[in-house]
Amino acid sequence: MFVILIYDTAVERNPRVLKTCRKYLHWTQRSVFQGELSAAQYRALMAALSGAIDPGYDSIRTYTVRSPEMVETDTLGVDLGGPGDII
Repeated sequence: MFVILIYDTAVERNPRVLKTCRKYLHWTQRSVFQGELSAAQYRALMAALSGAIDPGYDSIRTYTVRSPEMVETDTLGVDLGGPGDII
């Protein structure tokens, strides 16, 4: 499945969430990641993130689609991130 993940977390938790996301997905824009994951990888990512956030304050939203070809994207301004290596 193709996953788009967006997070909004407290400053002190940002580094841990960022590092966790980079293990699974490509960074595309400040707090946005995307990439192909298996169902097992998706579950592992969400489990790792649930332990890294404060569910009463932080927010992580994912969008899943069957393939990246089904997502149309446009960029205004600087095109950040990209399909670089996953850590």
